[in-house]
Amino acid sequence: MIRIRNEELIIQDTLDHLSQHCDAIICFDDASVDKTIEIISNHEKVVGIIRNFVWESDSEDRLNSETNHRKLLVEFSKNFKPEWLFYADADERFVGDIRGFLLSDKALDIDILRISLFDAYLTPFDSSPFKKGEELLNFRKKFGPERRDIAMIWKSNNPYIKYIGKDSREPNFPENLHIVTKFLCQHYGKSLSIQHWEETCNYYINHFPYEPYGKKWFERKGKAIHLMSDFDNPLYYWDEELFENAIKIHPL
Repeated sequence: MIRIRNEELIIQDTLDHLSQHCDAIICFDDASVDKTIEIISNHEKVVGIIRNFVWESDSEDRLNSETNHRKLLVEFSKNFKPEWLFYADADERFVGDIRGFLLSDKALDIDILRISLFDAYLTPFDSSPFKKGEELLNFRKKFGPERRDIAMIWKSNNPYIKYIGKDSREPNFPENLHIVTKFLCQHYGKSLSIQHWEETCNYYINHFPYEPYGKKWFERKGKAIHLMSDFDNPLYYWDEELFENAIKIHPL
């Protein structure tokens, strides 16, 4: 399941990448005005598309839609009776044999799979913009050590795993479930290009509440190129040194 808006630049690579891990893909298109719809409509693994034709720009509407759109994706996806649901963002790339693990006996008693996400960064020696047709996995050299263990995959038949509240990146679930943290994710939301960085800053400034979103991103404007992470920690290559120095910031 992916939720997208104006992702013409990367969406073909996103769908091709997710196809390695999934049997089918459901997309929620949030009123795209570029060629996103055309691309996702022609991909062989996309079995369903939910289209929103009116984009809500109000900050309160944005917070609610972040959750509500994901709830709609889950409801629609269950019509296909999947064993597992996997929610990903378009700018995430996954490392490891996720599909093989989910089909193995090791996953039989697991309810939720958390995947460890690391942010990629633009640096002085690695700042060329991503171009359509390139492969995003391993596109950037340096990553921040901040690690978010995000619940991205879960058993679809568990009624207690669901999206609630506002701005929910991951579903809500009881603490007594069997949760495993495994596999890695490269997140490119901050590093596609300098232009994309500025557009991301403006998006949060203009369409989200000033606290905590707008203030944080206003202070980041003009600072796309990094020597340190946004949390003032050293950057590392995508190798064991990064994972050994990882700082878990979610869940706390």
